[in-house]
This record gives sequence, C-alpha cells and structure tokens, in this order.
Amino acid sequence: MSDFEYPPVDVDDNLPRWYVIQCKGGESFRAAEHLGNQGYDLFHPVLEVQKKRGGKLVWLNEPLFPHYLFIRLDRVASNWRPIRSTRGVLKIVTFGDKPLPVEDALVDTLREKGVEDQNATANVYFRAGEIVEITEGPFKDLQAVFASHKGEERAIVLLNLLNRQQRLVMPVAQLRPQG
Repeated sequence: MSDFEYPPVDVDDNLPRWYVIQCKGGESFRAAEHLGNQGYDLFHPVLEVQKKRGGKLVWLNEPLFPHYLFIRLDRVASNWRPIRSTRGVLKIVTFGDKPLPVEDALVDTLREKGVEDQNATANVYFRAGEIVEITEGPFKDLQAVFASHKGEERAIVLLNLLNRQQRLVMPVAQLRPQG
C-alpha cells in the first residue's frame, strides 16, 4: 500500500472544473475545433515550432501536450454525452471510473506563462555555418555564425568580437535565422 494520498477536493461538484480530454493521434486540433463548435470551454495550449517541410523551414503550431486538451465542465449542468462521440476525441481521462479534475491553478499557470500567445518557440533548426541573429541578452541584434547544437535547448555560436571569432553558448530560443 502506498503512502501517497490524493488531496481532498474541497470544491462543490456543481462548480465548473477543468478535465483532460485524450484525443486520437494527431487530432487534438480537430477535437478542439469540434468541441468549440459545440460551445464547450476549452484550453488547448500550443507552441510555435519550426520544422522542415518540403525542404523548407516553416513555422507551425503544435500542441504543448500532444493528444490532450483541457475542457471546463461542471458535474451537473454540463452535457457530457456528446464529448465522447466528437470527432478527434478518444476519451475523458478518468481515475477509476470517475473523470479526474485538474486543478485550476495548473491551467491558470499555463495561461500566465504565455503558452497560448504564440510567443514561445521550440525546435528551431539551424545548420552549421548559417548566419543567425541574436534576439535577447547583451548581444541582442548582433549577427553570429551558428556552429552546433549543444543539447536540445542550447547552441554554440561564433560571434566576431574584437576582430576574433568567440565561441558562445546560448539558448537556441535567443536565436533566429537571419533574413
């Protein structure tokens, strides 16, 4: 038997709560669209990412949590029946046989962090030798030469300082392609 106990929920069951919808593979945008058309209150956090498509780099929106989105429902007044048969929806995430509510603070934090406002970027691809522009920090607006990735979130760039190329390690998120 585990020492872990779930915290008691001190919320009236008639108040709206956030729940998690599991979507069919690659269909979270479809599920969000169809649930939104039915009038449900949703939160589908997305990131803007750069990917190669047809040999070109393009910016795309991708879910922060692939296959999942949040829906706000209350136990009594909301119509739960159409959710499961909505295109793109697999199921409501449950614990045992009861839908498991998510703390409002979690969704509020995700919204406050700006995940939804498209300013967050990830998976930016650069090639060695490519000219990049630094977008933040003490070297903001300077051009550098991309040398290599250092893990998923950091990059090594060559910056011309005092007539010498200096190697700097910086977050990939602070770089953008020159052009």
